[in-house]
Amino acid sequence: MDSPLTTVGLPLALGIIMFGLGLSLTIADFRRVRQHPRAVVIALACQLLLLPAICFGLVVALDLPPLLGIGMLLLAASPGGTSANLFSHLFRGDVALNVTLTAINSIIAIFTLPIITNLAIDYFERQDSVSLQFSKVVEVFAVVLVPVLLGMLVRSRNPGVAARADKPVRIGSAVILAVLVLGILVDQRDKIADYFGDVGLATGLFCAISLVVGYVVPKALGVTESQAIASSMEIGVHNATLAIYIAVEVLDTTEISVPAAVYSIFMFVFAGAWGYVLSRRSAPVRTT
Repeated sequence: MDSPLTTVGLPLALGIIMFGLGLSLTIADFRRVRQHPRAVVIALACQLLLLPAICFGLVVALDLPPLLGIGMLLLAASPGGTSANLFSHLFRGDVALNVTLTAINSIIAIFTLPIITNLAIDYFERQDSVSLQFSKVVEVFAVVLVPVLLGMLVRSRNPGVAARADKPVRIGSAVILAVLVLGILVDQRDKIADYFGDVGLATGLFCAISLVVGYVVPKALGVTESQAIASSMEIGVHNATLAIYIAVEVLDTTEISVPAAVYSIFMFVFAGAWGYVLSRRSAPVRTT
């Protein structure tokens, strides 16, 4: 998929999205772990350990083709997306916890993402055609983190500008992701029916399971309702743009990006529907 959409548009899209994340972050967000250690640890354990294991189980059980299987694990290893904060806000989640989880997980993913993806590559014995070198991933994340740091700098120097830019950047991020997904689907249009047949069930199940696990596990372990909702959105709404970027620009295989593109379609629908269910459950009961 060697086109302006990927060579220029994709890095620019990722930069805008990560800059938007930076606009919502402060140093205090990283320190907030001490205020909610239980919620942070449980959510990160679900996202970093439980979800990749579940995803691998789906890949094996559904017998996905190797490149799509690698794409699924790449998606599972990607941190939460900035849209998680918006969904959490809409459905009464603890947005501060979302911001904290996104910030921390984006750093941790520098190490966990290449490990999980390379394990998938080894499992499918694709080392000859696909390679994710750790040094290259560090380089990618350095590119990713620079816009985040710039966003944080803008917020620290001029909170008013950051506040005014936050909504347009969020909307722009959603539009950019939609354009990327459309571009991938158009690029792969000759095989798209087969891809949906191969990976549609897997991505749909993975999205639904991610949202439910992200709520049920923290709730069962004693976190508050708002924290459980935040955890659900953080775990269920992945940074698909990052997964697409690594698949196309680093692994140089568009087919690996297809699960992230298809997941994005399910993600917004399922997260909205699940958030509605949770908000109805947690809404105060009116008495007559």
